[in-house]
Amino acid sequence: MRLSRVLTTLAAGLGLLLGAFTAPPAHADDGAAAPAQWRSYWVDAFNAGIYTPAQVATLVDDALDVNANALIVQTARRYDCFCNNALYPRTDAAIAPAPYDPLAEIVRQGHAAGLQVHAWVNVNTMWNSATPPRSPDHVFNQHGPAATGSDRWLNKKANGQELVGANAYVDPGHPAAVDYIVRGVQSIVRNYDVDGINLDYVRYPDGSSTTTHSDWGYNDVSVARFQRATGRTDVPLPSDAAWSDWRRSQVTGLVRKIYLGIWQVDPQARLSMDAITYGHGPQAVGGWQATRTYAEVLQDWAGWLDEGIMDTAVTMNYKRNWNPDQALMFSEWSEFLADHQGERQAVNGPALYLNSVADSLSQVREALRPSAAGNTAAGWSGYSYAGPSQDVAANGLAAERVKLVQALTQGEDAPFRDEAAVPGMPWKSAPRDGHVTGTLALRGGGPLDQVPVTLDPLTPRGERTTRLSDGSGWFGFAHVEPGVYLLTLKLPKGVIGAPVTVVEVGKGRIAKAVFAPFLEVPNAGS
Repeated sequence: MRLSRVLTTLAAGLGLLLGAFTAPPAHADDGAAAPAQWRSYWVDAFNAGIYTPAQVATLVDDALDVNANALIVQTARRYDCFCNNALYPRTDAAIAPAPYDPLAEIVRQGHAAGLQVHAWVNVNTMWNSATPPRSPDHVFNQHGPAATGSDRWLNKKANGQELVGANAYVDPGHPAAVDYIVRGVQSIVRNYDVDGINLDYVRYPDGSSTTTHSDWGYNDVSVARFQRATGRTDVPLPSDAAWSDWRRSQVTGLVRKIYLGIWQVDPQARLSMDAITYGHGPQAVGGWQATRTYAEVLQDWAGWLDEGIMDTAVTMNYKRNWNPDQALMFSEWSEFLADHQGERQAVNGPALYLNSVADSLSQVREALRPSAAGNTAAGWSGYSYAGPSQDVAANGLAAERVKLVQALTQGEDAPFRDEAAVPGMPWKSAPRDGHVTGTLALRGGGPLDQVPVTLDPLTPRGERTTRLSDGSGWFGFAHVEPGVYLLTLKLPKGVIGAPVTVVEVGKGRIAKAVFAPFLEVPNAGS
């Protein structure tokens, strides 16, 4: 079975490469059988799966039994790595002792079986135990409750609360935290032959007082940055629209920086993320911006697909099929994600642990069914490998896993009866555009934060776009038409220097925009 899967994957990959310039996206509904379809398990690191080489071997066999072609394997839970060679310190979990490396082992065994391996990285969850991590280098020990001033990266609610029980979170509005996350992700891609990175918790935390806005984001550094950017002196209310937009843009900026940071290390690595689908879908609540995803946890994954800074959104469409209201929610989100993939991909991810095998089979069929507009999701991911159904406690894990395999693969109309390949990414395998990045700094070494940077085409193709520099002075433009561009800065008062430069964008490459350091003149304009 493993050899046939390897041959199938190689053949499918060759076909995708040869057809990259002419074939429609793999998820387009052209009336023919899809040549590729994402099928994966989420494999969480709080349960058995990758703790030993034997567990990895069982995991791989179980994945092959359902004709999966990918595994989303939790690699960093709370800035602790189930690996030995990354910026994040090795986990304290009870894995086999070193030199055992869980990520290296699942990559080795998974690739030998023809499975893709995507390293699942929690982004903004710092720690979740009253016992601190053993490593003195862990973020919680360096930048958690014991840290002061700008070294304190903890997210905070408007009422001053930082911890929810033992749970601590990182504020995505803190520039040093953002840069650490980007470097951590890059270290995994650089040191392991992973097929991609899967981001989880790339948003603000749960637990706000309402569903219409977030109470989080009040780290002192974050609030001060907002005040400098807007000229305000007040501490904004959680419901303040400008404050919500600013916080949402911090998450988007983080995603953009991760995306281009991964491209810098390995242009072929896929960036995916676990997308929130709380409550009813956009079509039922007044549009995307009225969803809890956009308003409550400030996660604009539909916008990330549009911008092209997310290759694959894996939606956490966790709904109980036996509950009529939740079944309706599942249908609404399934339709939305199928219809809003654009030139990227969305994978429908139901919760196996909330449903019987029969109900999960029903959700698989709906997840892969064309929408009313004729669009089909890129595939399916089941949450999770550790919990194949809601009936595990009653019937046992092994029995329920066997039932799931039978439901998905056996019978003429079984949805995963035949093998499939992971959909390709022609925008990466045969890129038609490029990217631009740069950094704005003062002569003393400090960053220029929230400076508008405008990209203007000097050749016939391309469009005018403006982005803001982040808290480290970094800015990025993804998927820019090839050609020559003028970059212009809108410098703040009291900062002088050459505010223009020119870059040439090539296909598949990152063009570096270079600005000389700027001079800050005290009391200028006062």
